Amino acid sequence: MGSPLPEIALLAQGFAMCAHRNQRRKYEDAPYVVHCERVARTVAEYSDDPNVIAAAFMHDVLEDTDVTAEEMRRVFGDIITDLVMEVTDVSRPSDGVRAVRKDKDKEHLARSSAGGATIKLADLIDNCVSIAAHDKGFAVVYLREADALLKVLKHGDKRLWEWARDTLAAARAQLP
Repeated sequence: MGSPLPEIALLAQGFAMCAHRNQRRKYEDAPYVVHCERVARTVAEYSDDPNVIAAAFMHDVLEDTDVTAEEMRRVFGDIITDLVMEVTDVSRPSDGVRAVRKDKDKEHLARSSAGGATIKLADLIDNCVSIAAHDKGFAVVYLREADALLKVLKHGDKRLWEWARDTLAAARAQLP
């Protein structure tokens, strides 16, 4: 990314840092927000839309913290909050086994905007690299799910979709 982040994206970065302040990234033992920053910076390489970049910083806030959509909406408005909601899992443990839940989440992502799909592609890239490197057992499951998501995310940035496809292939090649 050659240019500085838009002001709204910097606000979103700070918001994500506060929301995830007590969380650590599972495999890296780094602050969780490091993942959010990698996703947002990847998105910023492929999109110049400040709203999409801001939403990328906060893509896991609603799913993984106690921040509500209403609180986010008061700070960031409808466009950014709606983008975050597009990439937030809608399934709940009560929906059944993992396969059923992930199908429900996949159908939700299939209805996302191009910006939402672009955020999710960047998220997949970062997660694939981390999971394949650190948890080969779970990687088998995760990469199968990611492959299914790729099929419904073709409306995201084409170059980022190709990068995600190639990252999945490279991650699969690391597995026994």
